[in-house]
Amino acid sequence: MMWRLFCISLVALIAASCGGNKQQNNGDTADLSGKKVFRYNMAEGQSSLDPAFARNQANIWASTQLYNGLFELSKELHTVPCLVDSWEITEDGLEYTFKLKKGVFFHDSEAFTDGKGREVKAADFVYSFKRILDPNIASTGAWVFNDKVKRSGDGEVDDDWVTAPEDYTLVVKLERPFAPFLEILTMPYAFVIPQEAVDKYGKDFRIHPVGTGPFKFKSWDEGNSLILLKNENYWRKDESGNQLPYLDAVQVSFINDKNTELLTFQQGKLDFASGILARSADAILKKDGSLKEEYVGKFKVEKVDYMNTEYIGLLLDKDLTPADHPFHNKKFRQALSWAINREEMVSYLLNNVGTPGHSGMIPPAMSAFDDNEVVGYSYDVKKAEELLKEAGYPEGKGLPELKIYTTAQSKPFVEYLQKQWEAIGVKIEIEINQVPTHQELVDNSKVNFFRGSWLGDYPDAENYLALFYSKNFSPAGPNKTHFVNEKFDSLYNAAILETDGFARFDIYLEMDKLIVDEAPVIVLFYDEVIRLIQNNVVGLEPNQMNILNLERVDFTQSEASASLEG
Repeated sequence: MMWRLFCISLVALIAASCGGNKQQNNGDTADLSGKKVFRYNMAEGQSSLDPAFARNQANIWASTQLYNGLFELSKELHTVPCLVDSWEITEDGLEYTFKLKKGVFFHDSEAFTDGKGREVKAADFVYSFKRILDPNIASTGAWVFNDKVKRSGDGEVDDDWVTAPEDYTLVVKLERPFAPFLEILTMPYAFVIPQEAVDKYGKDFRIHPVGTGPFKFKSWDEGNSLILLKNENYWRKDESGNQLPYLDAVQVSFINDKNTELLTFQQGKLDFASGILARSADAILKKDGSLKEEYVGKFKVEKVDYMNTEYIGLLLDKDLTPADHPFHNKKFRQALSWAINREEMVSYLLNNVGTPGHSGMIPPAMSAFDDNEVVGYSYDVKKAEELLKEAGYPEGKGLPELKIYTTAQSKPFVEYLQKQWEAIGVKIEIEINQVPTHQELVDNSKVNFFRGSWLGDYPDAENYLALFYSKNFSPAGPNKTHFVNEKFDSLYNAAILETDGFARFDIYLEMDKLIVDEAPVIVLFYDEVIRLIQNNVVGLEPNQMNILNLERVDFTQSEASASLEG
């Protein structure tokens, strides 16, 4: 699953100028001068081009250009067909039969005997899906199938959970019904790849990707530049019969200084930027979140709710945290939440790009969000002090040493919380770690108080509530707080069996209310994404998952946006 920092990663499109540590090329470096080249930056860096490891935004965005799956998401986040022509689901919800499109070919690659990409068959999906569960691959996406697909009598995943009875027929069998299963199949983990490429490159498939997407791999100078070229044999055309994609190439750079990214966009060297850091917001935004007058008309600005909830997590596992620890006291957890002025935090630290977290884990970007039904915590110091006293810690007396773990990017938020909690007598120490270290500490339950966030993997509220299902303990699952509640588990099991959308939403709301009351997490705010787009870019549509799909993107002028440098 995707683990996201507190800030929305700034994405800029910028020519690479710094050296990398490793370069992979699919032939000679292309001459892209005079071509339509769309460039964006990934400050967090690229770790893999293998969809089996598409756990973060950088890997997901690149995979979206290189691969396809059975389904995809529309701009409204509806699940729509991609490489599938039709499908059937049995009445018991346990078996899915998919009829594949014909005439879809993998990219040309030396992995194939004649160097020409062959047609995609159902057996390719069988291979791709089973590979995600292969322990030797250790895919970060194993969870998408592992707890859902058919199992044999010994409890192991059944070998025939996914089969190809015919060249263009794929059958998937589940252990129990799972209502959002088609949404699961829109994820990069479910993209199709050819076994020949994995056999040829092994673990180096991460730097030798072969897919069916609108763009094909050209070169990757790690830490510097990734270049993708137009797939001339792409299977899809637009409504007028024109071959997609419109762009000639995509270049990704990896400038890790986000202020430099924003400056480069302002200089007109960038085509697109997604999100801005809190410390950079003042450069172009007013405190109300609107664009400063001097930038009005210079580029397009889009602001949409984002499928991301920012929170503080508390480890509630008594085997890992002493049984008498205050974190096991619900009133103490609630006190911490009542002590936070979320409106001030969002205004002061985010220039109002975000929504104060006064509901549950489900964010406003989800259709199941209902802040009238699920009422969370507002700012009430008196109530916080009363609950702290009832918990047995009046004015913070008797509390053990508390330490919260975070990253440098989240430090301003945690320092703000530190002051808010100190005002009611709760003193905390802050420990800063690098992102990979922080993630490892949290995933493996080595810390009991941590900064976290959850960016939805697919547009169903189940994805947020799965964080609290008792069978989803980390590191294998997303339950990083190790929250256990029989009523919640019962509701979760009922929700995933419910095929009626409205009835399922009602169950989701009950689950979210329970989480608010039990407070295993402290919801801080819900993200909004700001997208800055140069005026000559067309076809780049916003969505609440901030998916970057360049299949239909173009420029209003005939000449390319810029030629590659360096």
